[in-house]
Amino acid sequence: MANRILLAALFVACAQAQVFTFTRDQMVAYTSQNPFERFADGRPKVPDSLLEKVQGLLIEEAFGLVRQKGFANQYEGGWKILNPGKKLVGRAVTVQFMPARPDVADTMQAEADKKGLGRLRNQTVIDMLEPNDVVVVDLFGKTEAGTFVGDKLAYYIMKTTGTGVVVDGAIFYLGNIKKSGMPAYYRGTHPTSLGNVMLTGINVPVRIGNATVMPGDVVLGDGEGIFFIPPHLVKPVVDAAEVSHLRDEWIKRKFDTGKYKSSEIYGRPRDPALLKEYEEYLKSGQGKP
Repeated sequence: MANRILLAALFVACAQAQVFTFTRDQMVAYTSQNPFERFADGRPKVPDSLLEKVQGLLIEEAFGLVRQKGFANQYEGGWKILNPGKKLVGRAVTVQFMPARPDVADTMQAEADKKGLGRLRNQTVIDMLEPNDVVVVDLFGKTEAGTFVGDKLAYYIMKTTGTGVVVDGAIFYLGNIKKSGMPAYYRGTHPTSLGNVMLTGINVPVRIGNATVMPGDVVLGDGEGIFFIPPHLVKPVVDAAEVSHLRDEWIKRKFDTGKYKSSEIYGRPRDPALLKEYEEYLKSGQGKP
């Protein structure tokens, strides 16, 4: 683990000339509201304990508060989803590809060669991944030759991170990836391997459909789509969801009695006695029969 963290730090230190990436100072500046620790390169490190709580959320439970705070472009739907019964939660590692342009690609590769970094490709990023990372790949919706991973690299990602992938592009060998149980969000599949593109950004802001994603955002994927939560809003989202769960539980228990009209209970009890019971329920966190 220590060696992998060191490798990631060294790559970021050396990569300035050949691919766009934040310096540590830039990362800190652009994620200045992050209240948590950081990785060596400055990427926010939302605690594992909070990631575990995010596993219990629905996107709808996070959406309202995040949007209320002014972050209106954090959701993207319309995916093909592999293993949709398994949620995808983790810290975003962002990756940007662009259509290949020889003069740009050759210059970036020449700089990489001087640093002894090898060929710039998908594995450049994949080998940087840590546990609970989610690689979020901007491949501009490309399907043919837009295949970020097949089954073997997907398996490596799953074993290294314990999570899955978000690819605004394609993956292939779907049948084999599906067997692994790894969740994947992608636009399509094609038998071609990745080609006619160039790696241009690592851990920089990327566009995924209608969403803007920053390195360190918490990825929440369910059977409907993907939501990207800024680090400083993760705990408020989790706290609000806990209250929401109690509220929903109380309302449904009252509906179970068959004694009330929906408007008497939802959205706020009109009867003073019921309102008092409701408020006490939220404070105590304990149910009543």
